[in-house]
Amino acid sequence: EILEPAVKGTLNVLGSCKKNPSLRRVVLTSSSSTVWYALAKTQAEKAAWEFCNENKIDLVTVLPAFVIGPSLPPDLCSTASDVLALLKGETEQFQWHGRMGYVHIDDVALCHILVYEHEGASGRYLCSSTVIDNDELVSILSARYPSLPIPKGFAKLDRPYYEFNTSKIRSLGFKFRPIEEMFDDCIESLVEKGLLS
Repeated sequence: EILEPAVKGTLNVLGSCKKNPSLRRVVLTSSSSTVWYALAKTQAEKAAWEFCNENKIDLVTVLPAFVIGPSLPPDLCSTASDVLALLKGETEQFQWHGRMGYVHIDDVALCHILVYEHEGASGRYLCSSTVIDNDELVSILSARYPSLPIPKGFAKLDRPYYEFNTSKIRSLGFKFRPIEEMFDDCIESLVEKGLLS
């Protein structure tokens, strides 16, 4: 259900880009999950690279980790819903993640701008502030927000230990916001929407 629309949607946008002779560069939002072969994202990015190589389009991709921060639309996306559930004491949605990279939504936007404008930008850029285990995350959150019913921990799952090497985007001068700031902004947004007290 997801695979075909992801690939076709990406190629449709690139087809429109191809029609603009003054276009300098295309920046595609992919996902850090392509590193772990989430099929739809991986195939969409692969199709984009093939199309851009054939059509001589300068493509740069940004691969964000799990995006945290204020939510603009009135309805929460699945990521924000998972975070809200965690802050309300539920573990189910986060349980399967195990270890995960996190990035502030504003940093994702700024990464796109940076790689679009920086003349030397090319290839793929991992966009992640930090990679931590669920237990470490809830430890940080419960200490920072003692009034919230944040879970104390998670069942241990057999998940690989990994880090993301973000030296490529950092070499362009990029500095990521810390995990505390992304959750501060996320929680403030959820409170403003009346979803969290």
